[in-house]
Amino acid sequence: MRLLVAGSDRVDAGKTTFSTGLLDWIDGTGFKPRAGNDYWFDQDDVRQAIGDGRLYGKDAKRLAAASADDVSPEEINPIHRLWRPSPGPDGGLIGAAHRRFVLDRVAGAFVRNGAADVPHAVRERLPLADAPTVETVDELNDVTRKRHLPALDAVATRIERHDRAVVESYGDIARPLQGFTADAVAVVEPARARIYDGDRYATACEAARGSAREGTLEQCVEDVIAQIDPVASVGLPALGGEKRGEPGAVADAYSHAYDELLAVAE
Repeated sequence: MRLLVAGSDRVDAGKTTFSTGLLDWIDGTGFKPRAGNDYWFDQDDVRQAIGDGRLYGKDAKRLAAASADDVSPEEINPIHRLWRPSPGPDGGLIGAAHRRFVLDRVAGAFVRNGAADVPHAVRERLPLADAPTVETVDELNDVTRKRHLPALDAVATRIERHDRAVVESYGDIARPLQGFTADAVAVVEPARARIYDGDRYATACEAARGSAREGTLEQCVEDVIAQIDPVASVGLPALGGEKRGEPGAVADAYSHAYDELLAVAE
C-alpha cells in the first residue's frame, strides 16, 4: 500500500504532522524524496544537522523517527536543497525570486551553486572540497540527469518494495516523483484533508500543465485537484505543539481521516 500526502498550501499545510500520525496508524515507513530548508529561516535545524557533518531537514527527521523501520533522514530523503535569502529580483539558476539555492545533497554527495556564497559554518562542517560546482542552467541540468534522477529512481524502487509506505511531497507540488501512482492521496491544508483515488489523481497530474513557478515537469496541487472531485473531505482538529510532536497522539486525533484514506486505498 502506497499513500501520498500532498499539501495545497506552500508553507505549513500540515503535511508532516498528518504523515507522522499516518505512519503510526499503519505501522509504515515514510519517504520524502525531495526537501529543502533555508540557512536563514531554519538556522537551528541547519546547524543541528551540519554539526554532525550532515544535511537534512526537520520534516525528514520526523518522518524517519515515526517510521516502523530503522531509517535515517537521508535514507528516506535522497535530495535536500539548502537555500539562503537573495535580496533583489534575480532568481539565479532556478528562477526563485528572493532566495538562491546554495547546494544540494544528492544521496551522500553534494553539488554546489557557483553563483551563491556558501555560509562559513556550512563550508567548515560539510565535505564540499570535491563537490561539483554548477554555474549555468545547462550545467545544473546535466548534473540533475547524472545525479538527481538516479537518486530519485532509487528511492522510487525502495517505495515499491515496501508493503506500507507513506510518501510526502514538498511545498504545494502535486507529487514528488514523476510517474508515481499512489493507492490513495490525502491533500492536506489547515483544518481539512481531501481524499482522492490514486489512479484518478495520477491521471490528473499527467493532464495538468507544468507550473511556470516550479518547472515544466512539476504540477501544483491546485492545478491537479481542479480537475477531479475528492472521494471525501474531512475536518482536521487543531493540535497543540506537544501533540503534533507525538505520532500516536496525531493518529488518535486524525483517525477518522486515516480511516477514509485507507478505505479508498483498499
